[in-house]
Amino acid sequence: MFTPLKEVLKYIMEQYTVTGMSCAACTARVEKAVSGVKGVTSCSVNLLTNSMGVEGTASADEIIAAVRRAGYEAALKKGNKNTPEFNSEDALKDKETPLLKKRLTASLVFLIVLMYISMGHMMWNWPLPSFFTNNHVALGILQLLLTGAVMIINQKFFISGFKSLLHRAPNMDTLVSLGASAAFGYSTFALFAMTAASADEAMSWTHEFYFESSAMILTLITLGKMLEARSKGKTTDALKGLMKLAPKTATLERNGAEINVPVEQVKKGDIFIVRPGENIPVDGVVLEGNSAADESALTGESIPAEKTTGSTVSAGTLNQSGFIRCQASRVGEDTTLSQIIQMVSDAAATKAPIAKTADKVSGVFVPAVIVIAAITVAAWLIAGQTAGFALARGISVLVISCPCALGLATPVAIMAGSGMGAKNGILFKTAVSLEKTGKTQIAALDKTGTITQGKPMVTDIIPVNGISEKELLSLAYTLEIKSEHPLAKAVNQRAEQDGLTAEKTEQFEALPGNGLTASLGGEVLLGGNYRFISNHITVPEIISAKSSQLSEEGKTPLFFARNGELCGIIAVSDTIKEDSPQAIREMQNMGIHVVMLTGDNEKTARAIGKKAGVSEIISGVLPGDKESVIRDLQKKGSVVMVGDGINDAPALTSADIGIAIGAGSDVAVDAADVVLMKSRLSDVPAAIRLSRAVLRNIHENLFWAFIYNIIGIPLAAGVFIPVFGWQLNPMFAAAAMSLSSFSVVTNALRLNFFKMHDSRRDYKIRKKTIIRSENEENTKEKTLIIKGMMCEHCENHVKKALETIDGVKNAEVSCETGTAVVSLEKEISDKVLKKTVADQGYRVTGIKL
Repeated sequence: MFTPLKEVLKYIMEQYTVTGMSCAACTARVEKAVSGVKGVTSCSVNLLTNSMGVEGTASADEIIAAVRRAGYEAALKKGNKNTPEFNSEDALKDKETPLLKKRLTASLVFLIVLMYISMGHMMWNWPLPSFFTNNHVALGILQLLLTGAVMIINQKFFISGFKSLLHRAPNMDTLVSLGASAAFGYSTFALFAMTAASADEAMSWTHEFYFESSAMILTLITLGKMLEARSKGKTTDALKGLMKLAPKTATLERNGAEINVPVEQVKKGDIFIVRPGENIPVDGVVLEGNSAADESALTGESIPAEKTTGSTVSAGTLNQSGFIRCQASRVGEDTTLSQIIQMVSDAAATKAPIAKTADKVSGVFVPAVIVIAAITVAAWLIAGQTAGFALARGISVLVISCPCALGLATPVAIMAGSGMGAKNGILFKTAVSLEKTGKTQIAALDKTGTITQGKPMVTDIIPVNGISEKELLSLAYTLEIKSEHPLAKAVNQRAEQDGLTAEKTEQFEALPGNGLTASLGGEVLLGGNYRFISNHITVPEIISAKSSQLSEEGKTPLFFARNGELCGIIAVSDTIKEDSPQAIREMQNMGIHVVMLTGDNEKTARAIGKKAGVSEIISGVLPGDKESVIRDLQKKGSVVMVGDGINDAPALTSADIGIAIGAGSDVAVDAADVVLMKSRLSDVPAAIRLSRAVLRNIHENLFWAFIYNIIGIPLAAGVFIPVFGWQLNPMFAAAAMSLSSFSVVTNALRLNFFKMHDSRRDYKIRKKTIIRSENEENTKEKTLIIKGMMCEHCENHVKKALETIDGVKNAEVSCETGTAVVSLEKEISDKVLKKTVADQGYRVTGIKL
């Protein structure tokens, strides 16, 4: 089950399409330019999607002007602020790969001929027409023309590269265009020198031709760009898959007739019809019919959800079995599907903190490489090498350097990870939340609705005095039917499930002290807690002990009596979700300290916490206190807060990461950083696992991007020639550059195969902080069995007396169960505890550890 999201994105972010960017240096330049515009509070540029997200009050015209001054073009994406053009399937269509494929094909046609001449004929004497074999100048001119053709085909490198250089913002295209131009320019110089030389000298100038290097550099870079574009397209497959779910048309019921209209024309309140096998066009409520809907594409839940009158349906889900007639409740940008797509696209538009290191390097990378290339050429010339040799080393430095790999390392992993999460019903709102979730040290879980079902249920029916279970439940149903209390609803629901009917009562009254009374056929019915019932009738010792046992198990015992005679106990409890204990174990296996927050008393909280297996229990937490508890926990480590209620919103906001269960309130979903579409706690360790996998993938990408340049640039410059004789040809340098970006993107695609619910490879994070609460390991408990307590005043007297003893941390006293649970920070003798209670006028009949 899940609840559609509503107003999920509170922050206002304008999204723009930016063209002309080719590497991380470009993104850094655009970000710097736009961030300098007055009124801009945040700017994030994404090289993967060529998009830019801007927050603030600056106008679109000012932002676009700033981008143009930086040497690039920008346009505001169509649609309003929360429905960018990025949300259309056409916007994500891979338009770049076909264009690059055409460029590559045309380049190869000329390059093959050029390589035949320059390498095949010159090195291996492959045959050529006699006109060329006897005329070296003609052969040089032919190579110049073939190389020129390749340069014209790939003119985009030169236009972008030199344009950015003029704007004093050199990028990857600048390096490629400088390298290719240097090789072409020097070769052209050699060709002119050949025309003025003698026949013998002309032959020697042919060895100074680097035409094939220039053409090969451009062709190999184009090949790399094509492979990169193709792989980048695959990182958005998850998002494209979500977009394909949305039907293009809807069948509406108007004036008694059925008409097909584009889904954009459906308005809130319209009646629409969905037949078996059709996708549901918009969010709505079922008015008529029964069916099962496949919601796996939105929630990852493989079991179809039953839909009956009153059930909600979501756009993009598949109606499997029956005819249903529905009323539209959310259309257009408000549907669950649209909001999921918005979240994934915005996660891609934002920038993870880990990307800042790469951004800082990218900002100075290209100018630094140009300087290194110039120094390399000068150094080799000073060392006595020929101009051709020195130039070849400089060109190698220019073309091997790859700022692209640095720029792509983070966004491709973020896109692949957020898309993978969306396919499994885990939505990360920003790249920051995707990164920080994996660094969790403490998980604070709200009890109700998160660890438990959030709905009280009858767990035990214990009749006495010869009354059957059915008779006891029927009596309770008759008494509770008029009550609005949540526990009464649990009793009524169980009775209705068993097919029982409630008899009509008279003189129904809700009495102070959590009790009910009514008259049925002259008989007086009573119902309530132990304190209430014990004031009206005598409760046998064995039943009192059973009540205490139920309370220790985290259940609430309700007593029922008729005409002064006890009929039995019905225990009600908010049951733990099936997957909660396993999810908590998985988090603990990851090295995460799991804390349960609850407003219950310590005894009930301890019983539920023990069943769930949490590491620490914080009981008696009022809704307004949750935020302060989170702040205290943050002193011990990074905190994730998981909740579903309106009262969880402040805590979700103040935590390092807030995770909202999808079946929770819209306010909680709005306040959270991560949204779980299913109400399964097992998705929390899955989200942490996915975050860690994405972070690990980014580290791998950045490592290879940095190490590639750290090793590649010195190798290209010829640093290793004097020691090992290693010399890198500019053509091989270009090939290495092309493969670096391709390898980074391909590595990110591995996330599409990540199994986020597989706990076999979980690992514990290192943490310096001590997560366990102070003195937790040294705290012991003793349970005192006390006779004579009758009311709250009795409880308060005993509690106050016990807590004055040095070494007593806390005392939870209950007159209902006749116990006092004492938490001890040091050893205290039973004699001292008994005397303290006796001094207050009560008797301790036993002490249990």
